Amino acid sequence: MTGLRKGHSYTQIQRPYTRKSKFKGKGYVKAIPTSKIVRFDMGEVSKKFTHQVHLVSLQDIQIRHNSLESSRQIINRNLIEHLGGNNFYFLIRAYPHHVLRENKMITGAGADRMQTGMQLAFGRPVGIAAQVKKRKKLLQ
Repeated sequence: MTGLRKGHSYTQIQRPYTRKSKFKGKGYVKAIPTSKIVRFDMGEVSKKFTHQVHLVSLQDIQIRHNSLESSRQIINRNLIEHLGGNNFYFLIRAYPHHVLRENKMITGAGADRMQTGMQLAFGRPVGIAAQVKKRKKLLQ
């Protein structure tokens, strides 16, 4: 069984293309996968703090929702371990909204007669990603 494609497969920012049609069968994006990000705000929301740390992107990039969630878990766990539960405020500023699509191709013996190739090659939704521009804050 195959899993996720490599992360660099989706790093290039592309125009989000969706086909909206008044006929249901001709609309291409059928359903958008749900985001794996559980929380965007962590820690003490109302308290004022003296120090700030930001993660800023150095280039235009797409980041998948599962990588944002894994970084959130690691950072949140380390902040709770070292600072305590109410001594920080952590915010994810990038929101995944771009639908990632993949046109799966069948390989192996006899595959040339089983797959459709480029016919209706829009692809199925496999995940969502946040499109981040250069010098924008990802995490705060």
